[in-house]
Amino acid sequence: MAKLICLMLIVISSLSMALPSCYARKTGPPAPDSTEELWVQKISNDGKQTDLMIRFYVQDLLAGENKTVYEVATASITADSPTDFGQVRVLDDLVTAEPDYYSTPVARAQGLITYADLRVAALAMNMNFVFTTGFLSGSTICILGRNQIDLPEREVAVVGGTGYFRNAGGYAITKTYSYDAEKEYGVLEYTLYVTVPTWPSMAAGGLHADV
Repeated sequence: MAKLICLMLIVISSLSMALPSCYARKTGPPAPDSTEELWVQKISNDGKQTDLMIRFYVQDLLAGENKTVYEVATASITADSPTDFGQVRVLDDLVTAEPDYYSTPVARAQGLITYADLRVAALAMNMNFVFTTGFLSGSTICILGRNQIDLPEREVAVVGGTGYFRNAGGYAITKTYSYDAEKEYGVLEYTLYVTVPTWPSMAAGGLHADV
């Protein structure tokens, strides 16, 4: 009987020691070996700021019943302009961790794009990435700038953010991953290089913060 009581006390003690660790994993950001946030990577951390690389894919649906991009305004010359000058569109695109539309959804891309160049096809962009998954859910990153869409790669500025990305700065490189002209469906790859004030704790590889 004494041995049985001792064994039960050891089991109860082990369980009570494990509970805080389990609770932290459920309520805090994912551990480094989690696949949930591997599209967000730490580049460096000098104790004052953290440099991140974030890569994801914007699903740009320009036609069909489920389209996510709509024209809201045009200029008097838009119809005759070779660059669609003056056209304004509003979008609310799905953002995924991989190019496949059915891969893990991580955010929405919401904002305005304006065709703002008389000579070449170039957009003036004002767009927010609203994160919807994991510990980044509810945080946002704002990008702003000129996007000359006929170039293989384009660069726009990261001008701020909210939540985990408060006071963020940096830049984003975007390129067209694929485009189906018949369906008017494009997949845009975005790689963001973002600097933020240092988070409580950063681990190599996938991000997590100690709680």
